[in-house]
Amino acid sequence: MDVQLLLACSVMMTLMVVLPGPDWAYLIAAGTSGRSILPSLGGVLLGYLVTVAAVAVGVGAAVAAVPWVIVALTFAAAAYLVYLGVRVLRDPPVVAQADAVVAGVAPGDGAPPVTGDHPWRRLAQGAGVSGLNPKGLLVLVVLLPQFTDASGSWPIPVQLAVLGLIFVACCALVYTVVGLGARAVLRLRPSATRIVSRVSGGAMIVLAVVLVAEQVPHLAGWV
Repeated sequence: MDVQLLLACSVMMTLMVVLPGPDWAYLIAAGTSGRSILPSLGGVLLGYLVTVAAVAVGVGAAVAAVPWVIVALTFAAAAYLVYLGVRVLRDPPVVAQADAVVAGVAPGDGAPPVTGDHPWRRLAQGAGVSGLNPKGLLVLVVLLPQFTDASGSWPIPVQLAVLGLIFVACCALVYTVVGLGARAVLRLRPSATRIVSRVSGGAMIVLAVVLVAEQVPHLAGWV
């Protein structure tokens, strides 16, 4: 593949990932939960890897040709974000739990259990957030094919897979910083944990409303 094309694609995808969205809100919530961010981060990356594989085998083109599929996925993503946001707002990590994590006290050693779900459940949640994230779908389904070269030596599916993996790598880098940054707040200022957690939970709900609002013109055009 053309090196300049790869660089241009990498810059574009990094800029897209840096823009705050559902993934950011979820990783911030994961970082302030008092647990390792790895299951949540791994779930987000897994969701995008599945989408990349689907795009590479041609599912992306089929989805792009049917506009209502994107709309349906957007509404599903909005509903899922509201569900996660409400959960974070209803059960934010408390200061006592944050203090236990900072002190290195494991749950069950005389400290209250740290708020959080089983790692496999957080992995599934992360995959749901990224798998239904309309921004990620637009990048992989709509923008990615524009950086392929039909006259290149690599088949189009291989090019899509490589470009998709670059996108996932960008996500891994940016979201690791986001999650660890939220965790740093937990360690440096445990009292701020509840505030950051509530902000991330509220952000999920606000983003869900924005996603639905963006689809209203499309629905109006079909009526």
